Formats: sequence, C-alpha cells, structure tokens
Amino acid sequence: MQKIKYILLLLSVLFLGGCSEGPGELEGTWKMSGLVPLVVTYRDGEEETMGIISKVSYEHNGNDVLVTYIDGMAKGTTMRITITGPNTAKSGLGNMTKIK
Repeated sequence: MQKIKYILLLLSVLFLGGCSEGPGELEGTWKMSGLVPLVVTYRDGEEETMGIISKVSYEHNGNDVLVTYIDGMAKGTTMRITITGPNTAKSGLGNMTKIK
C-alpha cells in the first residue's frame, strides 16, 4: 500500500511539472519583421503585443515553442515559433530578433 502512495505522488509531481512549462528561450521581448512588424513580449503565462496582454500556455518540442492562446480573440489558436539561434526565431508572421 505504501508503494502505491509513492507511485501516485510521483505521477502527480510529473504531471504538474509538465503543465507548468514557461516560455523558455522565448522569454523576453522580440521585434518581429515581415508581414506584421511589431514588438512581442513573452512572459510566464502571458504574451503582450501592442499593449494587449493575452493569457497563453507554452509547449516545447525540440526547437519549436507552441504558444496556445487561452483567452482573447485568438482563444484556442496555437502559433509555432521556431528558435533559430540564441537571439533569433521565426514564426508564420515573420522573422523575430530578441531585443531584451
């Protein structure tokens, strides 16, 4: 019975740890060029663009960060951002350069 408790505790910790992925390498402020030239800031659980703060979740898959919008006009939409270097990334909207 004691082993089952430890296994359940371990599974709970692993599950909760997997749910709390932050922006990782994407954290910070980025300038986007291309179709939509703008500045985007990624923080834990948030994305800020043009003064609008949206709640988001992050999922990491290799060099890709999947940003899923939890509220706002883009609710339910996921954007793939590929980290291409220490201060560069690209998305479907254009190339990104980290400025902060």
